[in-house]
Amino acid sequence: MIVVTGATGNVGRPLTQALAGAGGQVTAVSRHAATVPDGVRHVAADLAEPTSLTPALDGAKALFFLLSGDLHAPEARPTDIIDMAAASGVRRVVLLSSQGVATRPLGPSRIAMRAVEDALKESGLDWTVLRPGGFASNALAWAESVRTQGTVAAPFGDVGVPIVDPVDIAEVAAACLLDDRHTREVFELTGPEVITPRQQAEAIAAALGSPVRFRELTREEAKAAMVQFVPPELADDTLDIIAAPNPAELRISSDVERVLGRAPRPFNDWVGRNIAAFR
Repeated sequence: MIVVTGATGNVGRPLTQALAGAGGQVTAVSRHAATVPDGVRHVAADLAEPTSLTPALDGAKALFFLLSGDLHAPEARPTDIIDMAAASGVRRVVLLSSQGVATRPLGPSRIAMRAVEDALKESGLDWTVLRPGGFASNALAWAESVRTQGTVAAPFGDVGVPIVDPVDIAEVAAACLLDDRHTREVFELTGPEVITPRQQAEAIAAALGSPVRFRELTREEAKAAMVQFVPPELADDTLDIIAAPNPAELRISSDVERVLGRAPRPFNDWVGRNIAAFR
């Protein structure tokens, strides 16, 4: 049995589908009731309350561990979940971490994530760590403004990074959960190209066949929007990267291709699959 946390999210949903499609026994975990693929068990649990995960871990041999926004808060104890998994008989954990652990090691949220990585590596379990950069699906935050105003609003409009398609992350995670060749490895996951927010807006406009205006936000405006969903420390760390990416954050990684045997998907591919959200 493989347990997928965050199973209704941008990574968890395609991961659950990939594992179920490969014939695996899967338990999908989310905070609320959810529709899951046929044959997949669903368990409602809130990772901010680790004991709520106990029923999902019963009989599990592998765990995909995604830290929700709550688990990035200073008072959170995500390492308790690793301890619980080990005590429940889980033998393999794939952790969704962050590229910033390596590229911005002194950021407060990165220090906390490094502690989770270290706890996993010291747990005695088989482990794999995935460190993606920015997600293509972050563009969904623009969906309403595109639909209602024909506008994308974002900071640092002409600063790009090689954002990654969440489906690529999911497929790499599935490979790591199903194949022990990837044990005790750290994979940095990026897309195939550096792309700016302004260029993303242009890609959405091209797929829609109608104009999309770009409005540049100040850092303060962007942070005010972000802290509605993530802790302020994580918002600041993220904004530091997208304001002035360093050479490591601009590097296009070969790890998606190394695991999957194909190049990562470009942003245009993600837009094509998700254009209905912007109509």
